[in-house]
Amino acid sequence: MTYMAPKVFDRELKKGSAELLILSLLEHRPRHGYEISKLIEARSEGVLRFNVASFYPLLYRLEQRGFIEGRWVEKAGQRRRRYYRLTAQGRKMLKEQRSIWRDFVNAMNQITGAEHA
Repeated sequence: MTYMAPKVFDRELKKGSAELLILSLLEHRPRHGYEISKLIEARSEGVLRFNVASFYPLLYRLEQRGFIEGRWVEKAGQRRRRYYRLTAQGRKMLKEQRSIWRDFVNAMNQITGAEHA
């Protein structure tokens, strides 16, 4: 079995959960990319942070796959921002990803929980 350094493991966990996080934050209302990124950071108390170089390409990929839809919005005195909303296909994917994530977390807890150690 190959040893995985904590930083690599952390990066892989973040990569695997990024879509779920983004889709979840778009479930109830449209948001712009910077807002999504900052909400992830704030709600995780700084544990999850995405750099611009990886975050925006992820938004573009989700849009290309039809899970989110973006549109440019210009407001007086502000720079224009691209707001994203969840599509019907995105809602379906969110439901599937939540179920998979829930099963994964439950299985991990059953194996790694203090009562099983």
